[in-house]
Amino acid sequence: MTKMIVLAIFVLVTAAVGVYCAKAASSVSGFVLGGRNVGPWLTAFAYGTSYFSAVVFVGYAGQFGYSYGVAATWIGIGNALLGSLLAWVVLGRRTRIMTKHLDAATMPEFFEKRYDSRGMKLVSSLIIFVFLIPYSASVYKGLSGLFSNAFGIGERFFVWVIVGMAVLTGIYVIIGGYAATALNDFIQGIVMIVGIVAVVLTVLNKTGGYGESMNLLSAFSADKVPGLRGAYTSFFGPDPIGLLGVVILTSLGAWGLPQMIHKFYTIKNERAIKTGTVVSTVFALIVAGGSYFMGAFGRLSVTSEQITGENGAIHYDKIVPAMLGDLPDLLMGVVLVLVMSASMSTLSSLVISSSSTFTIDFLKGSFFKNMSNRMQVLLIRIFVAVFLVLSVVLAVLPNNPITSLMSWSWGALAGSFLGPFVLGLFWRGVTKAGVWASFITGVGITMGGFILQQCGVAFSGGLAILNSPINIGALSMIVSLIIVPLVSLVSPKLKKAHLDNAFDCYNEKVVAEHVHVLEEEAE
Repeated sequence: MTKMIVLAIFVLVTAAVGVYCAKAASSVSGFVLGGRNVGPWLTAFAYGTSYFSAVVFVGYAGQFGYSYGVAATWIGIGNALLGSLLAWVVLGRRTRIMTKHLDAATMPEFFEKRYDSRGMKLVSSLIIFVFLIPYSASVYKGLSGLFSNAFGIGERFFVWVIVGMAVLTGIYVIIGGYAATALNDFIQGIVMIVGIVAVVLTVLNKTGGYGESMNLLSAFSADKVPGLRGAYTSFFGPDPIGLLGVVILTSLGAWGLPQMIHKFYTIKNERAIKTGTVVSTVFALIVAGGSYFMGAFGRLSVTSEQITGENGAIHYDKIVPAMLGDLPDLLMGVVLVLVMSASMSTLSSLVISSSSTFTIDFLKGSFFKNMSNRMQVLLIRIFVAVFLVLSVVLAVLPNNPITSLMSWSWGALAGSFLGPFVLGLFWRGVTKAGVWASFITGVGITMGGFILQQCGVAFSGGLAILNSPINIGALSMIVSLIIVPLVSLVSPKLKKAHLDNAFDCYNEKVVAEHVHVLEEEAE
């Protein structure tokens, strides 16, 4: 009963925020960007809550905490320092200035105006719409095990849970747009912080406290190296290379994801960037660091029978739900709200990015150039619903692990956009050919790896690391940063006048007041 009351309060507050923000979503700028007038705390929490969802708390924390032990905490630290702190410092200010100067509301619109190419706008909008769907599906799947344990229902009924969450997300996004999303993200972010701290303390308490938990965990031998005891409490864990791949994918990937970069478009002013940098970094340390640290003690809290399938393979998605299955009612209610908060905040960001991109960049940009502002807002709302439905359908399909869905999605998106977007903010020398090369390699490497995996092809020897979707995604991102400058150096440059127009925003002339000083008379 307590769990139901907590969930009911959460649902009512979330819906009420959507209604409260309805007036701010009447125009395209208001619906998609919040009028570029979002304060530092809301922007920082919107960035953090979009970053971390049930995929991290349930999927990644379970799998990599179990696989790497306490060293999995490095993933959370990497997310905080590389994915949050450095992203804000390097990208925040320049993104806000250039996108406003170019009047770009979406990433495809940025590519069109920065590189003078309508084709890029069309192709990038399709990449975003297609590859954000599996990511949102992975967010839904993170809820199934927790709700199954909390309410004693079979996992086959979890479809009703994700349908309910999709409907609630749709309500407040469709009614209130980005303003409702940002305000709900702030509320949901506070819930995430409180929930993570409570869960970590509870998990450690169940196994005798921090010291005793570490002693017990050190008794386990590494799965890949039988007899190597203490690997799960070591500094870099039993598989440092695999750990590095996860850090790259989940940290550097944020720099090239449209739903993350979108937050910088909406920043209010210079002061908001400084505050947002600190807040988002602290948020990431608590939420991501706490999630992976908690997952490290999964071996102490679950039995092999709870997480092993009929074929003997470990179902990593079941680890965290099994760890938290016997929590008190009130705390379980907090955990459910925590995961729903993390999931819905990410989903709202995804659906706004995908639906606005498809409407503004694909339909209006290519087929209905004279589309009115009112019609654009209406279509964005319609495609929010379409995107949610497609994501639900993919989420209920069997044999799609949470981490794999997210890895393929991030690999294709960040592998396509990372180099063109980041370098495009700083370097005048990026060419159209360099951008197209990144689009091709990002989608090509990711889809090539996906097809090979589906066909049962496995690499051996030194290439065995490419059997992991995570490492393939990380590879596509690194290739993007390399291939863009290489191709740009040997391909035709953009016109100087176009580049001057794009980069003049960083050198705006200002008139400063000064006190008049009388000149000294010559003697």
